[in-house]
Amino acid sequence: MTLTVLVLNGPNLGRLGVREPDVYGTATYEDLVQRCQEVAKETGLEVDVRQTDSESEMIGWLHEAADEGAPVILNAGAWTHTSVAVRDAASQLTSPLVEVHLSNVYARETFRHTSYLSDIAVAVVVGMGLEGYAAALRFLAQV
Repeated sequence: MTLTVLVLNGPNLGRLGVREPDVYGTATYEDLVQRCQEVAKETGLEVDVRQTDSESEMIGWLHEAADEGAPVILNAGAWTHTSVAVRDAASQLTSPLVEVHLSNVYARETFRHTSYLSDIAVAVVVGMGLEGYAAALRFLAQV
């Protein structure tokens, strides 16, 4: 039975490639999906990559993952620093959670240094661009 990892992306990540390329790079959201699919194939995983700008949809996906016992790679975007509701939903996960950020949040604005998710994640990957997702997938393939 192949393990399926939910790769969940929050607000504005659908705008990759056009949103602040000096911060997030020029890779598009489609590039992100493709990279996750490539690494999943290499590691024997399945991936379900999703993006939403709706906090309630994200919470629903986290509930789904909790109910299914699915591991999650979560780039919650700005909700990382603001949403207790996303954190509460993520805290219900029964399989590993890996927090991912494309940019190095610690080299940016001070408010981005606080994460409501890091203390419930088994790992946090920041500043590696799309390769952060690859690293998270490789990590989950080993746990």
